[in-house]
Amino acid sequence: MSVMRSKLSFFLFVGSVGLALLNTSVNAQKARSTAVSVPKPIIFAVLNDGQMIEPIAHVEKGKLSETVNGSDESAVVEQFTKTYFGAKASYRLIFGGANAGTVSIKPGNSKMECAPNMAQVNVAATRPNLNLRGKVMALATNVAVKKQGSGVRRLPNWPERNEIDLLVKAEFTTNSVDTKKIDYHNLTALDVNGDKKPELVGSFWAENEPKSRTLLFFIAEKGTDGKLSIVYSDLRTIKEDEVMSGEISAVDEGVYHELLLDVFDYDGDGISEIFTYVQAFEGASFYAYKRTDGKWAKVYEVSNYHCGY
Repeated sequence: MSVMRSKLSFFLFVGSVGLALLNTSVNAQKARSTAVSVPKPIIFAVLNDGQMIEPIAHVEKGKLSETVNGSDESAVVEQFTKTYFGAKASYRLIFGGANAGTVSIKPGNSKMECAPNMAQVNVAATRPNLNLRGKVMALATNVAVKKQGSGVRRLPNWPERNEIDLLVKAEFTTNSVDTKKIDYHNLTALDVNGDKKPELVGSFWAENEPKSRTLLFFIAEKGTDGKLSIVYSDLRTIKEDEVMSGEISAVDEGVYHELLLDVFDYDGDGISEIFTYVQAFEGASFYAYKRTDGKWAKVYEVSNYHCGY
């Protein structure tokens, strides 16, 4: 009888140890599955009058790569939210390529309707008179940089504006676009490499006819002769029946136009890249331009789905 009791005690002991090990393993798996990942370097767009941020790209080894999309599976989006939108999360505000304040995730930030990978934020600017309103936007990031950008971001002066007006009219004319009615959303002077010579980024459009618009996005630079010239341009014609809302007025308000976000030297080569934004009806697109050997080229593009129109 004592031998049987000893065997029974042994089996109960082994069973309890096995159960404890199983519970430890299960709890460890749960902990791993709910753990918040270490944030990768990332760049956000600061939108909606400085009230929201939307992811543009991760930065890995000096290259841009896609982040989570609004159309990704909910588990993927939830993990991204835990990692980047925690209650104490904050990022550097970038304006003119330089630090200009802090962008903090609002406490209690929850999943946004039609924008699950976006977040509501508070912006605390340290740059005097910085006002993020309408089509004046910015960037936010946790990317470490060796040297800040120039910080130059201003309206063009009158000589620059007069030169640009002539260049824009010539660009439209060369492409057989009527120039009787030309308008613009923004025109901004920057200094991407700190050489005191401005680069200008503009978003203009021409009204070809009542229900058609030709959009022009461009980058202009000063040459060795001191004169401005358009060194990169993208020109697109949009007709009313191509507009999702069915109203060409949406284009006049800014939809489908490529607009400046800001500049940021994400790869540390001393020349800031230009980041832009295109608002659509079901989401947004983001682009990045890099100057290599004196020429600007689009090096990154991504679209983020929000929800059906």
